[in-house]
Amino acid sequence: MTKTQNIFTVDLEEWFVVEALAGRHALDDWPSLPSRVINNSLRLLEMLKRHNVRATWFVLGWCAERYPDLIQEIFAAGHEIGCHSYHHRRVDSLRPDQFKKDTERAVNAILGATGALPYGYRAPSWSINGDNTWAFETLAEMGFLYDSSVFPIKHDLYGWPDGPRQPFKLDFGNGHQLYELPATTYRLLGKNIPVAGGGYFRHSPYWYSRKVIQSLNDAGHPVVFYIHPWEIDPDIPRMEHLSAIQRFRTYSSTSILRYKIERLLSDFSFTTAADYLKLFRKKRIGFE
Repeated sequence: MTKTQNIFTVDLEEWFVVEALAGRHALDDWPSLPSRVINNSLRLLEMLKRHNVRATWFVLGWCAERYPDLIQEIFAAGHEIGCHSYHHRRVDSLRPDQFKKDTERAVNAILGATGALPYGYRAPSWSINGDNTWAFETLAEMGFLYDSSVFPIKHDLYGWPDGPRQPFKLDFGNGHQLYELPATTYRLLGKNIPVAGGGYFRHSPYWYSRKVIQSLNDAGHPVVFYIHPWEIDPDIPRMEHLSAIQRFRTYSSTSILRYKIERLLSDFSFTTAADYLKLFRKKRIGFE
């Protein structure tokens, strides 16, 4: 296998904030819902430890505030902690001032749990796109070094089909800069096809994902892989009155994902987003 350094990321959040279930529970009800994030995150943490992989965990501020010991344990194990907003509200549903306030609250929760400020940000539901690029400058002004919120695909819930597919750097002319690490896609018949994470990895046969990731690595392209802790949990609570597509997106293949991740971690090399950026900035590849 090639030794290309890919990027392993985790969106640390509870099962009930997923986009397919969005709006079914008021924020005030969240504390009373059954929590699954601690046990699932610890299982994932153990998998990464067995394979000597450090990952970037984009942590929901609400979880950091509620479960600081969990976030501290992940941080103490050598993983990077990034920001995943506070309440998992889509950026494209917020005004700039609301976005900044939500992000500040999340950063403070993460700082309280780890004692360190996050370098990176990932928007809930990949909700930074061509219509709200102001968010990039806001993040840079707040001190973030990079973002990983762009998903250059067409999807019914999210996506920026014409967005850039490769990492790039934004200069804002006021001394602020921001690197962007888009979610990984590959080109097929003139379209961007997602492969490296979430439901796309969960629902696909492993041989297919492995082949595409290897092909991207052979072409010199690192893969940004992502997962949510609830995705390795076949026992997350079942919600009533879901459509067939909502059920498929939320519950399908959760019983086998952990085994696919074990194979992925054996077959490929991974690092954190922050370490990837240091490596490629040093080599001066793709960012100038």
